[in-house]
Amino acid sequence: MTRTRLVATDLDGTLLRSDRTISPRTARAMEEARRAGVEIVWATARARHSVHELAQSCGFRGKAICANGAVILDLTDGSPKITATTTIAMESAAAAMNRVRAVMPGVAFANVGPTGFVAEPAYAALCEFTDHQRHPHEMALSELLPLPDEPMVKIVARHPDVSGAELYRTTVAAGVEGMELTHSGAPYVEMSASGVSKASALAELCAAEGISSSEVAVVGDATNDVQMLKWAGTALCPSNAIDDILALADRVLPSNDEDGVASFLESLILQRAV
Repeated sequence: MTRTRLVATDLDGTLLRSDRTISPRTARAMEEARRAGVEIVWATARARHSVHELAQSCGFRGKAICANGAVILDLTDGSPKITATTTIAMESAAAAMNRVRAVMPGVAFANVGPTGFVAEPAYAALCEFTDHQRHPHEMALSELLPLPDEPMVKIVARHPDVSGAELYRTTVAAGVEGMELTHSGAPYVEMSASGVSKASALAELCAAEGISSSEVAVVGDATNDVQMLKWAGTALCPSNAIDDILALADRVLPSNDEDGVASFLESLILQRAV
């Protein structure tokens, strides 16, 4: 039986409870797993600032794949150091946004950079703090996106009358050239440069450390976890995952509110102790 050397876990809906916190049990399990020789990697659609805040809340010291694979953070010393980014060319961004506007009139956009966030006023008007861990009234606004001097790693699109899931299905069916489209369960669609995903970033991290996919376990709950789950040797999900993920998983864990990831890490720790 191949020993698991690395566990990559999604955050929202997976590692985090429904109140968007990391439980003491989960924090303890991650630290004990690390001490037992199991590397923990966070893999999320979230941006650097909110990942850093979560890491501080639970003492996490490891690597994080952010913006669905477009940004890599090293949190080893407690600070969120960006070690790699994959940006979207302005021409590609403009073409993609025009294509989505043609497919779904009334759509609004925000551009996410390695550290920045610029939204159209219509986009900010639809937001709540929990959408991006940013207060809408504090968002930088621009009527003209993309901005020529603002690097971006992700484009987010939402519509006042169409759900994020439906917008995702519609845009995928229509096709958006040069972009990787995904959906995290949020009320918007996310677009990264073509080929960028949690899976691509995780594969690069593992290759650099000499870890094979068979030695990796992945936990996720939403569409943006699919490629990562398919790549890993062991695919896991919490019981609250969407149906497509439940069908894909090798094993279904207790829900995020029941600390499903912690229960898996605890089982790995016990195996290592034998």
